[in-house]
Amino acid sequence: MPKKFVVTPWEVKGEVDYDKLIKEFGTKKIDDALLERIEKHAGELHLYLKRGIFFSHRDFDWILDKYEKGEKFYLYTGRGPSGNTHIGHLVPWIFTKHLQDVFGAELYFQMTDDEKFLFKRDIDLKTSMGFTYKNALDVIACGFDPKKTFIFSDIEYAKTLYKIGVQVAKHITFSTAKAVFGFTNENNIGTIFFPAIQAAPCFLPSVLKGKNIPCLIPAAIDQDPYWRPSRDVAPKLGFYKPAQIHCKFIPGLGKGGKMSASEPETCIFTTDSPEVAGKKVMNAFTGGAGTVKEHKEKGGEPEICTIYNYYRFFFEGADKRLEEVFHACKRGELICGECKGVLAERVKKFLTEHQKKREKAKDVIQDFMLKD
Repeated sequence: MPKKFVVTPWEVKGEVDYDKLIKEFGTKKIDDALLERIEKHAGELHLYLKRGIFFSHRDFDWILDKYEKGEKFYLYTGRGPSGNTHIGHLVPWIFTKHLQDVFGAELYFQMTDDEKFLFKRDIDLKTSMGFTYKNALDVIACGFDPKKTFIFSDIEYAKTLYKIGVQVAKHITFSTAKAVFGFTNENNIGTIFFPAIQAAPCFLPSVLKGKNIPCLIPAAIDQDPYWRPSRDVAPKLGFYKPAQIHCKFIPGLGKGGKMSASEPETCIFTTDSPEVAGKKVMNAFTGGAGTVKEHKEKGGEPEICTIYNYYRFFFEGADKRLEEVFHACKRGELICGECKGVLAERVKKFLTEHQKKREKAKDVIQDFMLKD
């Protein structure tokens, strides 16, 4: 019996079958030929590409075609600010920073504070806008080039975005919006218009600079539905279709599912103290047996272990070492406490360094912000 899962821009539930998701969303798997092309430009494949964390795309090969002909592209990604940033949010940003470094690309980073206000009943506009500022500190702490990085709040940049968004909206019927996003009669009318605002940055630099510029969107796969209408509308407005490259979800520390702020005990926030984060790791669900004795006799299940899955995201050593960890767990030679201890120290070190950069970001945040 196939396991059921749900992936929408607002909800991810269950154990995601990424191969099935590629077929359902109509994207393309990143294959060896594309990886070879990326490696030629990057010198070395990023950790997230080597381990299949970024696994799917739309027209990334076209982006490389344009780049190889001397046409630069820009990057567009974003964040829905409804709470503090957790390390799952950082995954696409870390990779986006890598793309900026390799290709010298500008980044336009959208803070959809309007989206969170419209879609979440329990959040007011002031709170959402407050998280825009807090989340922007985490973006800056990732090390983006301040001369090539532009962060904007939908609310505070509305004058510019609305001019583009209203043109997008004119070409999207309600029937299409319902089919793509599952809107019903219970949706407020703000949610129905919002996808046009999320589409606006796909064309923003082209409008600002008066020429067509290719757009590449690095983001988690759940955001893909937003770009489907954008790609349909682009030729009608005289723009290139936005390209995308998608990542998988970092798991939560509980049993199954992605990391979610709605389950804070299974979620590592960038504002957690290193000590609190370390305790969360030590309490995480693992693939180990019920007792140490049983584990040594029967072995563990790294396939379902959150700790092993985290190693794939945060273990920067050789992939051979990851294989060794996998097989040592299967043979019962490596017990869960050891793995947890190693990961806890890595996460604590990562948070300590990130929080120092986040604090420094408070002094320069205005240098990154676009406003009308």
